[in-house]
Amino acid sequence: MNNDVLATPLQFLKGVGPRRAADLEHAGLVTVEDLLYRFPIRYEDRSRLQSIVSLKPGQTASVTGRILSCHLRTTRRPGFKIFDAAVDDGTGSIFVSWLNQPFLKDVFTRGQHVVLFGAVEMRGHGGLQLTNPQYEILDDEDRETIHTGRIVPVYEKIGGVTPKIQRKLVHDALQRLPADLPDHLPEAIRLRLELPSRHAALLAAHFPPTDVPLDALNRFETPAQRRLIFEEAFLFQTGVFARRRAAAAERKPQLITVDDRIRESARQVLPFRLTAGQRQALKEIVDDLQRPHPMNRLLQGDVGAGKTIVALLAALVAMENGLQVAFMAPTEILAEQHFMNISRLLQASRFRVALLTGATASAARREQLAEVEAGSVHLVVGTHALVQGDVRFATLGLVVIDEQHRFGVLQRATLRAKGLHPDVLVMTATPIPRTLALTVYGDLDVSVIRDMPPGRLAIKTVAKPESRRDEVYEFVRQQLDAGRQAYVVYPLVEESDKIDLKAATEMHDHLAQEIFSAYRVGLLHGRMKADGKERVMQAFAAGEIHILVSTTVVEVGVDVANASVMIVEHAERFGLSQLHQLRGRVGRDRHQSYCFLLYQSPLSDDARARLKAMTDTTDGFEIADRDLQLRGPGDFFGTRQAGMPTFRLIDLVRDRELLDVAQREAAAWFDTAAPTPAAVAALVENWEARFKLMEIG
Repeated sequence: MNNDVLATPLQFLKGVGPRRAADLEHAGLVTVEDLLYRFPIRYEDRSRLQSIVSLKPGQTASVTGRILSCHLRTTRRPGFKIFDAAVDDGTGSIFVSWLNQPFLKDVFTRGQHVVLFGAVEMRGHGGLQLTNPQYEILDDEDRETIHTGRIVPVYEKIGGVTPKIQRKLVHDALQRLPADLPDHLPEAIRLRLELPSRHAALLAAHFPPTDVPLDALNRFETPAQRRLIFEEAFLFQTGVFARRRAAAAERKPQLITVDDRIRESARQVLPFRLTAGQRQALKEIVDDLQRPHPMNRLLQGDVGAGKTIVALLAALVAMENGLQVAFMAPTEILAEQHFMNISRLLQASRFRVALLTGATASAARREQLAEVEAGSVHLVVGTHALVQGDVRFATLGLVVIDEQHRFGVLQRATLRAKGLHPDVLVMTATPIPRTLALTVYGDLDVSVIRDMPPGRLAIKTVAKPESRRDEVYEFVRQQLDAGRQAYVVYPLVEESDKIDLKAATEMHDHLAQEIFSAYRVGLLHGRMKADGKERVMQAFAAGEIHILVSTTVVEVGVDVANASVMIVEHAERFGLSQLHQLRGRVGRDRHQSYCFLLYQSPLSDDARARLKAMTDTTDGFEIADRDLQLRGPGDFFGTRQAGMPTFRLIDLVRDRELLDVAQREAAAWFDTAAPTPAAVAALVENWEARFKLMEIG
């Protein structure tokens, strides 16, 4: 019975018809539990009823009174009507207008007792008025009001389901909750942390008592709110520990060993001395490779920190043990570049490398697929084409996924399923703030390369308005004359490939013919054929092209050490993570490098904050923290399909401390409770359904 209330489909609540149920379901609200575990977006104090005679313009106030008169009037604007009313409370009267809400003629009648909440304004002909106030009609003086006369929860509008309708639905649902509602939190933890019961927390989070401070409510810091946030974090973290326990129970079919022969093979491949950070990361990865259960590790390091060579050395260990390696990249251009670099480094070895992307010709693809299935190709570099059904490996032992956040969860799950529990190494140059690492990558072990190769100089970053473009162009000429090269990146405009392509093409023509006619200017964009892109990149890498005009296809992985200048056009249109990635295309050698962020005025507050972050620091971890604060967790990776858990209540920026506490408590509880394998399996199944997750690793 108790859980039946929470499991009740919303369509069975009074006031929810098929249309409202569809609107609610579109927002992920299907059951009563979904509805109650969704915080209001803010709270308003409508508890202090004011007399009409005391009102002043500019106030936001609650008043109560009787309707003296009301009527619907037409305006000169076709189809636009206004519903007017006059309300009197005995101390005075006020004029009330609702714009384009003609249905109110069937709601209000003369003599009704109403409560109104809204902004007080001066009326054109003198006197005061309320425009579009919240309202509630009272049957008698004693009736409890939920929309005014108290601290009122304000919910985000969902389709045709207004905040007022949601308030009524939530209130009705709360009345149906039994007082002995089962509690997800272990009693000992709840009492030690002095958290209210689940039942009390749900009531107070939606309809708080009048003595709760409004500012604490709107910071989501009341005991009731913190209890519900902690509950969600605790449940998530217990699921993470259950996943770790389940993964530890898996066994690889073949153990990997490392001996002197393999160490010497790695030394033959290594083109330079590893940094301390690279050595530590490699040790952690190789230790994992030698364990009997599959590796699930995230390798994060800033742009240019040398993650790829660490991944390649790990791949070499797997191949020396007779296993195949799949190396996935998010774009064809990056896959091609990885293929060229890996092929060059493994040229003297006995291992064969193949490239498999969507652009691979069908005849060549069939031949490569046969070789991969036979095991004669040892390392396959590719894009999402690697997870398509016709790719079969003979002995897939290691999967390396570059820029992991760009891959869908199901794609990663499909790739893992192609091998017999392969080791998985996930790499990202978008440093993950610690809070996100606890959640998005909670069931991965994390290795971090914080240092940079010796001799690298910090990139000098300057934001300039477009009016100072000529200064930037003159500086570029000086760099080109000194033997360096430059990028000019144009943004994707209004999410349209066609406009993006046209903009970059026009920019290229303008720069080549009018600004830098003495230099060779190349063009690179995502809609070029693979061989065309490769020719341009090879020419730029060889120094035959001095300036590369590009769309954001150069954002990830393009590596030309001689390039020392990055110009980002319309920098205000780029996200912070993207700007940092673009800046990372330069500064890859011992020459001083520069990044110019050209922007159009006026700047929004967010755009100004992004540009300031870029000019303040080159530390990718600090950039990531600021990016998370500016954009919020939902958009941190640029897309919501990034394997982000679907949290109902948690805000990863606001609730950092609670997440830390929940992780510690969940770890201690898991060790103490020692759930059985069957209980762990059930916990994982519920966890995946609850947080809308399939495979993170």
